[in-house]
Amino acid sequence: MNRDSIEMEKERLTAEMAFKDSASAVIKIRPRLPDFLQSVKLEYVKLGYGYLRYPSMILMFALMIPLSIVTLVYFTGLKWNRNSELWTNQALRLESIDVVLSLAGSLVVFFLLGLYFAKQSRPVYLVDFACYKPEDGRKLSVNSFMKVSEDSGAFTKDTLEFQRKIITRSGLGEETYAPRGITSSPPHLCMEEARAEAKAVVLGALDSLFQKTGVKPKDIGILIVNCGVFNPTPSVSAMIVNHYKMRTDIKSYNLGGMGCSAGLISIELAQNLLQAIPNMYAIVVSTENITLNWYFGNDRSMLLCNCIFRMGGAAVLLSNKARDKARSKYQLVHLVRTHKGADDKHYNCIFQREDEKGTVGVSLARELVDVAEEALKTNILTLGPLVLPLTEQFKFFVTLVRKKISKAKVKPYVPDFKLTFEHFCIHAGGRAILDEIQKKLQLTDWHMEPSRMSLHRFGNTSSSCLWYELAYSEAKGRISGGDRVWQIALGSGFKCNSAVWRALRSTPMNESKGNPWKGEIDKYILILILLLDTSKDLPFFYASAISLNTVPICFFSYLHCISSKLIERQAFLRISLRFQ
Repeated sequence: MNRDSIEMEKERLTAEMAFKDSASAVIKIRPRLPDFLQSVKLEYVKLGYGYLRYPSMILMFALMIPLSIVTLVYFTGLKWNRNSELWTNQALRLESIDVVLSLAGSLVVFFLLGLYFAKQSRPVYLVDFACYKPEDGRKLSVNSFMKVSEDSGAFTKDTLEFQRKIITRSGLGEETYAPRGITSSPPHLCMEEARAEAKAVVLGALDSLFQKTGVKPKDIGILIVNCGVFNPTPSVSAMIVNHYKMRTDIKSYNLGGMGCSAGLISIELAQNLLQAIPNMYAIVVSTENITLNWYFGNDRSMLLCNCIFRMGGAAVLLSNKARDKARSKYQLVHLVRTHKGADDKHYNCIFQREDEKGTVGVSLARELVDVAEEALKTNILTLGPLVLPLTEQFKFFVTLVRKKISKAKVKPYVPDFKLTFEHFCIHAGGRAILDEIQKKLQLTDWHMEPSRMSLHRFGNTSSSCLWYELAYSEAKGRISGGDRVWQIALGSGFKCNSAVWRALRSTPMNESKGNPWKGEIDKYILILILLLDTSKDLPFFYASAISLNTVPICFFSYLHCISSKLIERQAFLRISLRFQ
């Protein structure tokens, strides 16, 4: 069988012809491999040489080689012919040995100093961040939520009443957001709608971030995305790279299944990468996708997620460039992670599973608040020595010694973290968790206001809620240069993570570009509803974070929720209003 081959250069195709006989032939056309020698792009070669720009290489060429040359010249006295005298002149030889030892010692000192500065941890700056604010058409009021549940026909009368009771007590307001797949009638829960939600949230936050900072997508060297229960293929991080046509050597990561605490886990990963790679920008995107994770069943432990989780996301720009310090908002000081997953109670506290009928949902255990408190306690014991004043550490240590050694029945001393931090951003996982953390850390309503307001306005947006809270403090004009911010994230596993930031400059109230609270921060006040037990005159219930627009609704909702407690405990109601 005769063969002939014809190559078509422009189309990069190869045609092969095989003759079976004198009357017939078979033609096969296949794509030809590119000629790599002809298709080399200098930009990729440049990237390869770019990896050589590390401190060790710079130190070697900029410090060691010049010092070696100077040593050699000094040793010979600028006269190369004197080398032969070292073997005949003993005085010159002894003098030369002293010079060599001195120079060798200096060389070692220079080397160690250079090595020390090369190994120094690079500061990580938070240049800016942006939170996604959905359009008004995505708002989901309490009545709208109940209508979606009722119209679905998936819930019994008892579970509908249970949902109404939970959402009324949850601390969520009338202007939270839900994706189109859930609010449509009937709900359209599919991969297409889930991708649409992810694109709207993630790209919306990133567009705002790029606009605020002036940084171009091509400048980003590290991209980290965390999304708990939505992990498609290609990943969300790949979707971002594709949309913005980012560089080919970008280091991208997609963290999944790590719950509401994954935002700070992503920050730590970015910190480690920025300390290893010089002159780099990193972006962290935190979000959650609820389209495919809305539960249509009657297991009450799984219905809690429907009541508190809402649509949201945030994008954070980090840098290790020294020139970015002047324009950055914060500097990362500490990041402490605590993982209690070795204990079964903590591991099973938040669990994705199927109910009795095979419907998948995320179950929240009754012990959630206790588990969160224990994880926070462990995290605080690790963070405390890093941030607390010596006086607070001494008081805590004395109390601990008295309790452990002398077996004295003393009340555990809770350090006053208000002496260390000016601002607190606590994961807005629900009203009960916020109440417990405020009680344990002895925080004021002013300190808790960003968390409660964020829960009220946007709901539980999972790992991104910490940034809505920080945005609230900025919109109120509360951040001043030198202030310290403590972010506390809680999530499945069970994990508790803390991040400590130091404000590098003040954030004025009019700097609201890309802030989700823009145009509506003035309508939020702090309203405190306090119940007093007439027998002990002690408060046992309060609620805050109410918008002026929803004061009547929230007020009567709270009265409805606590009416049974009023009767049982023979308490009376006292309302305290404090305008912020």
